[in-house]
Amino acid sequence: MKKAGILKKIAILVIVLALPGFLYYLLVVGGKNRYKPLPIFGPKQVAKTSHTFNGKNVRDTIYHTLSDFNLTDQNGKAVSLKTLEGKIFVLSFFYTHCPGVCNQANNYISQIAAEYTGNKMVYFVSVTVDPTRDQPDVLKKYAATFNPPQPKWLFLTGDTATIYNLARKGCMVNALQSGKDDFIYSDKLVLIDQEKRIRGYYTGAAADDTGRLDDEIKVLISEEVRKHDTPLY
Repeated sequence: MKKAGILKKIAILVIVLALPGFLYYLLVVGGKNRYKPLPIFGPKQVAKTSHTFNGKNVRDTIYHTLSDFNLTDQNGKAVSLKTLEGKIFVLSFFYTHCPGVCNQANNYISQIAAEYTGNKMVYFVSVTVDPTRDQPDVLKKYAATFNPPQPKWLFLTGDTATIYNLARKGCMVNALQSGKDDFIYSDKLVLIDQEKRIRGYYTGAAADDTGRLDDEIKVLISEEVRKHDTPLY
């Protein structure tokens, strides 16, 4: 009986000593194994430089990134990629007098943007494909209907060459004027990381896709925090 009691105490001691290590494995090691980074979209090429990974020399990859641009926001302020330095942002295209699809997409963006009001890292950028009509004062009035968190949601205008180049060559989506009041443009929301690379495409008027966008913003935040040890808030 006495021997059984001693064995029971030894068993309890082993469990107590082993449990912290097991929990550490689950939360830290296991957690990292379950983490799946987002893909990087666009053309890429192998660089001349390299880095060491798991003891092996691996060539670096040069990924597609957005080129700089100069546009104007709804408050008449100049905006470029430098304005968004160090930010994760969701980039989309629209025009203020388009049919319901623009409003539907912007309503979804509004819901997501409200969630990140206090987050220093995440911004939202909506670019008009009709800059002739959509001047800053028009954008400001339009933006107010979505109660955008300031200054985290920018509505941008500028010259058509810059805007269409940003859409086609930067985001690799459609944007063009097909008639006096007709525009062909993509309804995709484009997720851009801190290095100005494309990390995801989402249909702006689809609830499932915008829900996925919200989830993948969080994944990207985690990725950037791990990389730069950046505070979430």
